[in-house]
Amino acid sequence: MKTPPASHRPPLRPEDLWSRMVSTTRHGLATGALQPIATECHTVEHHGVPFQVRVLGRVQLKERRKQEPPRPGFDPFENPEPDLTVGDVTPTHLCLLNKFNVVEHHLLIVTRAFEEQESPLTFADFEALALCMEGLDGLAFYNSGETSGASQRHKHLQLTPPLGPEGLRAPMEKLLSPPPARGHVTTVPALGFAHAVTGLGRWEGVPGEDAARMLEAYEALRGTLGMKQELSPYNLLATRDWMLLVPRPRAEAHGINVNALGFAGSLLVKTQEQMQQVGALGPLELLRQVSRPASTEPPDPEAR
Repeated sequence: MKTPPASHRPPLRPEDLWSRMVSTTRHGLATGALQPIATECHTVEHHGVPFQVRVLGRVQLKERRKQEPPRPGFDPFENPEPDLTVGDVTPTHLCLLNKFNVVEHHLLIVTRAFEEQESPLTFADFEALALCMEGLDGLAFYNSGETSGASQRHKHLQLTPPLGPEGLRAPMEKLLSPPPARGHVTTVPALGFAHAVTGLGRWEGVPGEDAARMLEAYEALRGTLGMKQELSPYNLLATRDWMLLVPRPRAEAHGINVNALGFAGSLLVKTQEQMQQVGALGPLELLRQVSRPASTEPPDPEAR
């Protein structure tokens, strides 16, 4: 049975998100609109973190090279593909499947009206995200700008199911558990690069309240890192329990591009040679090479 267009479907409710996502995935695969990227996944332990390193297969790499580059200025979110549209989230945002997904059931939470990907996140962004996170207790992330791994200028947040293993929403949770208390901004010295992390407190299950707490945490992290008035690149990661922000001065090291998923503990490389390089270097060292050096000073709460 053909999935009806998103315009003919009711707005998403959290309790319907998973079933709607599964049915849209099935439909997207059947029509060819959804084009998953095949990889081989390896686990590389480093400082207690079970990093996932995915390697593109030779056939997949060859196919990617044959794909035509996107037209200059083309915005795939201006008129989203109906076969990839999971549904309306709020009046300002809708939910799509990631067309070229590496992780299954990878969601994009996209603004209806065009906004630049580098623009600060707002209450409306977090309200849409909170609604989706109520339906999927996974990992949310945001790549602010091309240097941080963003491939599209149109503002979009992303949400994946838990990346595991052991039920972890992100492998990096090994170093972030237990999360800090709500309102307490701190760092994890073992990471070895500039960042700030805070706890979100108890998840309320009320999108407006959860969005307000996430916005409060986001502004506190930016303030602590001295990014309150600037639009420099960064990666943001969040679960229902914690939020992590990492400034990004460089997009890649050793030919390996890193986006927010790298700081979650999930890396994508093109070749087995790059895979061996990550193993020899250590994933955390790769992350340090695309980040600012860690500060020796504790976070300044007054910087907020």
